[in-house]
Amino acid sequence: MGRASTAQQRDEEALSKIADHPVLFFDGECNLCNSTIDFVIRRDRKRNFRYAALGSAVADSLLPDDLPEKHNLESFILLVEGKTYVRSEASLRVATWLPFPWNLCRLLLLIPSVLRDPVYRFVSRRRYEMFGKRATCRVPSPEERELFLE
Repeated sequence: MGRASTAQQRDEEALSKIADHPVLFFDGECNLCNSTIDFVIRRDRKRNFRYAALGSAVADSLLPDDLPEKHNLESFILLVEGKTYVRSEASLRVATWLPFPWNLCRLLLLIPSVLRDPVYRFVSRRRYEMFGKRATCRVPSPEERELFLE
């Protein structure tokens, strides 16, 4: 009973932290993914986003069970008002929240995902070889701690 109530409490805390905030789910061990999160944090002056690692208990509780990418660390997932975006669409939608000139990346959404996603998949499958891997998941700095859901 204690374990269930602890999980429920964690879920409620996570939900309260994301009220009115899009959430980015990422591979916490991937250097490319972590660099992307660092990039977004530095440019997200309004602190719109919240962050969680894929495969975490928070991701498990917030992402829909029928989402194929939920347990796939090769994906990048954006959750906005209950709607999920994956792969290149997630990345480009994140850019729309960033200041100029980064928000111009939204124009790339005009390119069909059938053309964008193969490039995304090519890089995501080789990201450890190309960019390296951390021994442990990303640990937020004290200033960033309120932005992370774990």
